[in-house]
Amino acid sequence: MLHFLQNLYGPFFDLNNWKTVIESGQDWMIILSLVLIECLLSVDNAIVLAAQTQKLPTKKEQEKSLFYGLWGAYLFRFLLIGVGTYLIRFWWIKVIGAGYLLYLSVNHFWKMAHPESEEQKKQKKPRKRLLPLFWSVVVSIELMDIVFSIDSILASLAISPNPVIVLIGGMIGILCMRGIAEVIMKLMEKIPELEVMAYALIALIAIKLFLSIPAIDIEIPAGIFGMIVLAAVIITLVVHQIRTKKA
Repeated sequence: MLHFLQNLYGPFFDLNNWKTVIESGQDWMIILSLVLIECLLSVDNAIVLAAQTQKLPTKKEQEKSLFYGLWGAYLFRFLLIGVGTYLIRFWWIKVIGAGYLLYLSVNHFWKMAHPESEEQKKQKKPRKRLLPLFWSVVVSIELMDIVFSIDSILASLAISPNPVIVLIGGMIGILCMRGIAEVIMKLMEKIPELEVMAYALIALIAIKLFLSIPAIDIEIPAGIFGMIVLAAVIITLVVHQIRTKKA
C-alpha cells in the first residue's frame, strides 16, 4: 500500500523535481498552456459556482464560500492528479454530476413557474438540513469541482506526465476560474436576467457532461461551448436593455 501511494504522490515531494520545473523556461511554457486549457474547460464550472452561491443571502457569504471552495479545490486537485491515470474509469461520476446539474436547472425553473404565495410560505415548515446553508453550498462547490476537474486533469496529463507541472498549472487555472465566477456573481446582482441564463446553461452543461461519457463519447469542443456562452450573454443583455427601456 505504501509503495502504491509512493508511486502516486512521490513526485510531489521530490524537491529536485520542483527545482527543475521552476528553473525550466520550457516547463513554464507548458504550465501557461495548461492554465489556458484549465480556463477554457472551467467556463462551465464558473457558471455553476456563480449560480450556486446565489443561494446565500449576503455578498460576504457568497465570496466566503468561493474562498473556502478555492482551498478545497487545491486539496482535491492534489489528490486527483495523483490518481489521474485511474480517473478515466470513473465515468459514472460524470453521470451523477450531470443528473445533479439537471436537477438544479429543472428545480429552478419549476419554482419560477410555480411561485409560492405568502400564505404558503408561512405554512411551510423549514426543512431540516444536515449542514447549515453556508456549508452545504461549500460542499456542493467542492463536489462540482471534482466532477469538472476530471476532464482538465486528463487533458493536462496528456500534455505533461509530470504531476508537479500539472499541479502548478491547475492551481493557477483554479484561481483564474474563481475570478471568472466572481465576475459572473457581480453581473448577476446588476442584471437579474443572467440568473435565468445561468440555469439554462447549467441544463446545457448537464447534457454536455453526459454526452462525454465513454459509452456515448460525444465531446463539445471548448471553443464552440465558449461561443454558445458568449451568444447567451449577448442575448441576455439585449433582453435586459429592452426590459429596462419598457420599465
